[in-house]
Amino acid sequence: MPDPDTTRGSAPGTPVTLDRRDGPHGEIVLRRRPAEGDGQDVLEIIENGTFLMDTSDGRSERLLVEAALHALPEDRQAMLPSVLIGGLGVGFSLAHAVADPRWGRIAVVEREQAVIDWHHAGPLARISKAALVDPRTVILHTDLIEYLSTTSDRYDALCLDIDNGPGWTVTESNQNLYTEEGLAACQALLNPSGVLAVWSAQPSATFADALRNAGFTGVRAEEVGVARGAPDVVHLAVRTA
Repeated sequence: MPDPDTTRGSAPGTPVTLDRRDGPHGEIVLRRRPAEGDGQDVLEIIENGTFLMDTSDGRSERLLVEAALHALPEDRQAMLPSVLIGGLGVGFSLAHAVADPRWGRIAVVEREQAVIDWHHAGPLARISKAALVDPRTVILHTDLIEYLSTTSDRYDALCLDIDNGPGWTVTESNQNLYTEEGLAACQALLNPSGVLAVWSAQPSATFADALRNAGFTGVRAEEVGVARGAPDVVHLAVRTA
């Protein structure tokens, strides 16, 4: 439900709250920021006062799944590999994966029911509507860390975008994902030669070392330039065969 105190009387160019909910991990908010010129309004997701992502660009979110596919062995690419996307967000990663016929099963883990609702019957459907009805798509309403520790599923690629980076997590519990134990759980989820891709707002040499120490090979980072500040980064690593 829109917040009347925020919506009423908002000046041009200021964000308008479309929905605010108290979830299991705190407050999560969907805002709309009027576009400059003739572009579409920008939708923003804020959790516990921390900006997560918006619909202004999406290049690095698309790179997340594209780079993971390209890092797979060629014979695996030809076999409709499966991918698990950690975090539905504004939907760019899911939509990009579905647009590529080379992917097979496309599962998305999202812990916030509000985010799922905003895609199914809210403003974010403009990005994800076609992807959600694709027969390859599965939305899993659960916490990623819990899923990693309980599932028997296996994937060819794991694409994570649940934080602003390994050193800037949205909630304290997410820090466990980037520890030795968490990275071991990621590795166990992957098929041999499977790829782990992790989105970050900035490169992290510490995280790259942690990936190597966890037994991953082919550790590298791909950068995507942004309008302001340091480039976004996708950290890539391969599970040994």
